[in-house]
Amino acid sequence: MVDSLDPAARSAVMSRVKGKDTRPEMIVRKMVFAAGYRYRLHVRTLPGSPDLVFPSRKKVIFVHGCFWHRHENCSLARMPKSRVEFWSEKLNGNRARDERAFKALAEAGWQVLVVWECELREREKLEEKLRSFLGPASRR
Repeated sequence: MVDSLDPAARSAVMSRVKGKDTRPEMIVRKMVFAAGYRYRLHVRTLPGSPDLVFPSRKKVIFVHGCFWHRHENCSLARMPKSRVEFWSEKLNGNRARDERAFKALAEAGWQVLVVWECELREREKLEEKLRSFLGPASRR
């Protein structure tokens, strides 16, 4: 199947895809902050440059888009109909890179949590998942 957009239009669309400060990431950051947790953002010295880093807890959170990181059994992770070979290679490469980062973090003693874009639909359930992972919030 041929791309429905010409190369210039496709380039314009793709240039607006963000890697940091995405809507799902901002929602998770606000939830975590409101619950009393403090964190660092995108620590580049850690494998995978996690979205949220809790150094004193040795825990990190990645906020993943279901499409870009191939969330299994999720309707948001469907494969595009055009340029299937390109997209398959690209998206599988993303998953492989994620796995390498998770393994390196675990070997360095860090605990990893992935929050998927589709999990934002059930906020209360997500808040409980975050609290369970992070433990009690420190009181200041």
